Amino acid sequence: MQQKTRNVLFLGMGVVIGLSIGLARGVFAEKPASPSGDLPWQDARTLAEVMERVKHDYVTPVDDHQLLQAAVRGMVSSLDPYSAYLDGDEYEEIKISSAGEYSGVGIEVSMEDDQIVVVAPLEGSPAATAGIRSGDVIVSIDGIPVNTTTLADTIGRMRGKEGTVVKIGVLREGSSEPLQFAVTRRRVELRSVRSQLPEKGLGYVRISQFSETTGDELDTAWKDLVKRNGGPLKGLVLDLRDNPGGVLEAAVAVADDFLDKGVIVTARGRIPEAQFEMNATPGDLLKGSPIVVLVNGGSASAAEIVAGALKDNHRATLMGRTTFGKGSVQTVEALPGDNTALKLTTSLYYTPSGISINHKGIAPDISLERDAKAASPAPDPEDQGAAPNDPELQRALQELKSPSAAGKPSLSASVR
Repeated sequence: MQQKTRNVLFLGMGVVIGLSIGLARGVFAEKPASPSGDLPWQDARTLAEVMERVKHDYVTPVDDHQLLQAAVRGMVSSLDPYSAYLDGDEYEEIKISSAGEYSGVGIEVSMEDDQIVVVAPLEGSPAATAGIRSGDVIVSIDGIPVNTTTLADTIGRMRGKEGTVVKIGVLREGSSEPLQFAVTRRRVELRSVRSQLPEKGLGYVRISQFSETTGDELDTAWKDLVKRNGGPLKGLVLDLRDNPGGVLEAAVAVADDFLDKGVIVTARGRIPEAQFEMNATPGDLLKGSPIVVLVNGGSASAAEIVAGALKDNHRATLMGRTTFGKGSVQTVEALPGDNTALKLTTSLYYTPSGISINHKGIAPDISLERDAKAASPAPDPEDQGAAPNDPELQRALQELKSPSAAGKPSLSASVR
């Protein structure tokens, strides 16, 4: 169970408000541009003409720097929802956030079809406590409509001094009018792994996001579970519901913890650094005992790497709902001259079976209908018993005890 390192490539689910989980570690190195042919003269002339007219005719003065910054930002953001030009403040926010502590509402969003959609509130965050859910569409901040052309404005308006209140308006499926949530900003410490022993012999591990400490946290949690159980576990529920992703190497380390061999993930891109394959090393914490992985529409990016690796290697049964479908890898690199950076999609990743899950997601082996009354997937790690108000966890424990699970880690014929 050897943790692999890859310092440049990351998986992220959009932009984290207050904490950029997917960019918890990286190499921010200057990189010389490579020529790709002559610049189309007509397009260059159009750009120059537009800049000149804006400078001359716009109602208020605009300098060249402001216009060029906007042009760069628009160019990169037009590529996909995850690529972005980061100005000084945004770049500093990412570097500060990588320390694992932040002040804000603790919510992750993505721009989809000109809407700002909640990917998932961070576990235990003010947003989660207030009741904001994955799939909510943010329409207003403090009564003012959000700017749907950029995520930066929404991020800035949600951040603020610890203890202050921000009012977030969201549209939710089934509601005709926006719902209003008053969220108190506070500091949130990153803690990605929680565990409990629902019953003798069966463990439960929830990973809320993948940070640079997730691998070590899992090892510590596992030793504690074995100690509390008084011996090896006979099965495990690995809960990745509403896990928005994070650091690639952390996802690989977690998958490797439950695999003896096999491909974990491959990636393909145009540059050599964007092409790689990561494989499991000998050593399975469960020594072949069954695993059920809980997933839903908020399971994304790095969470999908783990789910796909365990499913395709026939090591676990996936239960829940189809995952989000974020199958791309971003690189963050400093730009020369000032404190700015470029977050750029550099490759697509593929599950061990060679499938790209981008915009598709991973279908579970056992489908579960969403229960609107069910509790959020965050049982108290100190609770020694299974959460009775979490029917999906109860169903997963039932599956672990079934004859098919005892005889084979992954179902070949699943119930849907």
